[in-house]
Amino acid sequence: MKITRVTTHHHRTGFTFGASTQGAGGNLHLRAMDTLLVRVETDAGIHGWGEGFGFTVAETTKDAVDRLIGPACIGQDAGDIAGLTRMLARRFHNFGRNGPVTFGISAIDIALWDIRAKAAGKPLHALLGPAARPAVPAYASLLRYGRPDDVARNVERALALGYRHIKLHEVDLACIRAAHAAAPDVPLMLDINCAWDTEGEAIEFCESVATLGAAWVEEPVWPPEDIPAIARIRAASPVPIAAGECNGTVEDFCRMFELRAVDVAQPSVTKIGGLSAMLEIAELAREAGVRMVPHCPYFGPGLLATLHLLAALEEAEPIEIYFADLDRAPYGAALLPRGGAIALPQAPGLGWEPEPG
Repeated sequence: MKITRVTTHHHRTGFTFGASTQGAGGNLHLRAMDTLLVRVETDAGIHGWGEGFGFTVAETTKDAVDRLIGPACIGQDAGDIAGLTRMLARRFHNFGRNGPVTFGISAIDIALWDIRAKAAGKPLHALLGPAARPAVPAYASLLRYGRPDDVARNVERALALGYRHIKLHEVDLACIRAAHAAAPDVPLMLDINCAWDTEGEAIEFCESVATLGAAWVEEPVWPPEDIPAIARIRAASPVPIAAGECNGTVEDFCRMFELRAVDVAQPSVTKIGGLSAMLEIAELAREAGVRMVPHCPYFGPGLLATLHLLAALEEAEPIEIYFADLDRAPYGAALLPRGGAIALPQAPGLGWEPEPG
């Protein structure tokens, strides 16, 4: 089964995320929600969908697929996922081992897994692991508001929608206290997005949130690739440490595990090399005794692929859902949690077709 065509589709839509007119936190740069969809077609008449990391870099990733990666895939064996993605990584490694080229290769890998499952006549999760969960619990990943009243109101809204775990992107302790007051029994994942420049600042923050229901502190220090610094913070922190969404290779996670830098590993399927890399990291994390809770604030095939992976793996973990209301989501309402969980599609492959336009 040979690849005959690779096409990219930039899906853009308006969205709201519950901010007041006074608050927008660190999200003023997001004017729309951008998803890069990649379609791979074969001479067997089977096609697959993937997603490369998008948001405001969607057009750059699209260009990498259109000009470099897609043409290199034509005529290749769609069934040899490992061989094809290895060839792509080696051919284009001079353009960076982390960034738009890797994001594009991630999209190809996801699409090839979709094709493999469709050819087998099975839902994707059946090829990824034995757990076969019919649904995966979701946690609400709130954007940064920067205002305690906005935070409290949206935490309460998330709970009313059935979520039982909340992620915040706040660095202001007043905002985190507001969330804890609104939901004192709910674990709060705290994604700091590398806010602190020194280990001391990061450790002080971890100590401050230890009594505020912190489930973990995520990406505590700049730069994200300073894994030894993350390890030192973890050694001193009273709360678990999570990181990994900015890693570009499996080897980055190997180093994290060797240095015992994290309690929670967070690979992103649209960045790290697709599902193939995710499966490798899951096994490495299991051997290291580290939780793997994927980073996936997406709305396209990346979110759907992560859903299948979490349904298949032995260790049950929740899926991240970006807490935003899209005017027009790639899968419509199909991936909206109901009762705090998302049901697995049972059709072959990823199970649903996105709306490319």
